[in-house]
Amino acid sequence: MPTTTDSVLLTGPLDPAALRRAAAPLTVHVDDEARARVDRGRRLFHALRHGDDRPIYGATTGFGALAGYPGRADEADQCDNTLAHLGAGQGPDLPHEITRAALLLRTWSLAQGLSGVSADVVDRLAATFATTFTPAVPRYGSVGASGDLIPLAYATQALRGRGHAYADGRRMPAADALTAAGLRPLVLGGRDALALVNGTSVTTAATALAHDRVRAAHRSLTALTCLLTDLLGCDPGFLDADLLRAYGHPGAIDVGARMRRTLARTTPSGTRPLQEPYSIRCAPQLLGAAEDALRYVDGVVAADLGGVSDNPLFFPDHAAGDRAGEGKAVHGGNFFGQPAAFAADLLASVTAQLGNLAERQLDLLVDPARNGGLPPMLTTTPGTQHGLQGVQLATTAFVAEIRRAAAPAAMQSLPTNLHNQDVVPFGTQAALRSYDTAELLGLLCGSLALGLRQAVHAGARRPTAPRCGALLDALIDAIPPVEPDRPLDADVRAAARLLATLDPS
Repeated sequence: MPTTTDSVLLTGPLDPAALRRAAAPLTVHVDDEARARVDRGRRLFHALRHGDDRPIYGATTGFGALAGYPGRADEADQCDNTLAHLGAGQGPDLPHEITRAALLLRTWSLAQGLSGVSADVVDRLAATFATTFTPAVPRYGSVGASGDLIPLAYATQALRGRGHAYADGRRMPAADALTAAGLRPLVLGGRDALALVNGTSVTTAATALAHDRVRAAHRSLTALTCLLTDLLGCDPGFLDADLLRAYGHPGAIDVGARMRRTLARTTPSGTRPLQEPYSIRCAPQLLGAAEDALRYVDGVVAADLGGVSDNPLFFPDHAAGDRAGEGKAVHGGNFFGQPAAFAADLLASVTAQLGNLAERQLDLLVDPARNGGLPPMLTTTPGTQHGLQGVQLATTAFVAEIRRAAAPAAMQSLPTNLHNQDVVPFGTQAALRSYDTAELLGLLCGSLALGLRQAVHAGARRPTAPRCGALLDALIDAIPPVEPDRPLDADVRAAARLLATLDPS
């Protein structure tokens, strides 16, 4: 079984870094404080379930539109039924990092003690993360309204040894994967099954991971814009602090300051036009607007990582009608993923415009009419060699794909579930789409980085700003010049990986 020194504590909010780390084995601690919270919530659930005539959704009732009918009398049978009818997903399996991040979020949410689950469920979920066990979860089936019911049902069934899962990256029957990972099947009772599926964990995980990738691409593109400015010998006056303060937008002011630091000690060539193309001159305004938008997404992700998405919730030590002091069960809609849906849609718009910028900057760089006299496609022998021609074609395809996927999902509501879910946010669709396009944005940044590395080989000047010079040297160390022609797919990916390690300062 894999061992790791990495760890996450279930007391205090999660952060995006914890979700990233969940892709590999890590230790998840359930401390005494968390276990006490969970035990209090479980005791309250049992007190209300067995000592009160008032219904508790999903425990004494049917599910969804059938909540007006009684549920199954046996708690284990009710748990089975919760999951069985949700086995309707289709499509390819979700990426492992999304599935494991979603399970970490679900574990954290349950550990807050408001869901009425057993401490054994939380302990067993936490133990899963020390292994490579990953449920096989189909991509399609959630509307993100009553939580991610269908995908989380597949994850829960895999933890019970049903369906399929992965161990050490191999897909197999879930029971075999549990055995390979040294785990026992999860046993559920009470409202454990419903609590495991009745939250927005898949939507939140995909949004947070996508946001993390777009943030990294934004940092990369900011640095690459500076390198492009230096290689072409542009005057950095478009970054003037007074100019950007007059613009009035905090993101542009902060991005401009970052770019001025990166371009410190640059020397303009004096041969460029008075005003650069917008892909250079308006870069601080574009990147700054993206920064402002990403700060909004920062807040949504932070709230979702620190919030409990479930229904109903159980609050110990609160008045329950006329029975003060016992606690209360509250039915509501904390599983409604509208915040993440809006954030993921905004993230898709940011991704599309950052992709537009990267593609236009590469197009400028390979065009001899605009690149300061460098050869077409940055090849030293046009015609016998074709340089970046294939890469430039691919970037056009990447941008087209991002644009196609950028249509908003959060307002495309469709009623379902006999109009019980008569308005839905489609947060899952928005989040997974943003996750996919964030990967393409990383490849666009890698393509631009490859072009900047090749530009110096094809005759561009060395950078005059020390920080730009350091970035170029890192690219040169990682990627050989393109001469003669060769397939460049691996080089683009290598450049994208290198950019992900950039110092955000």
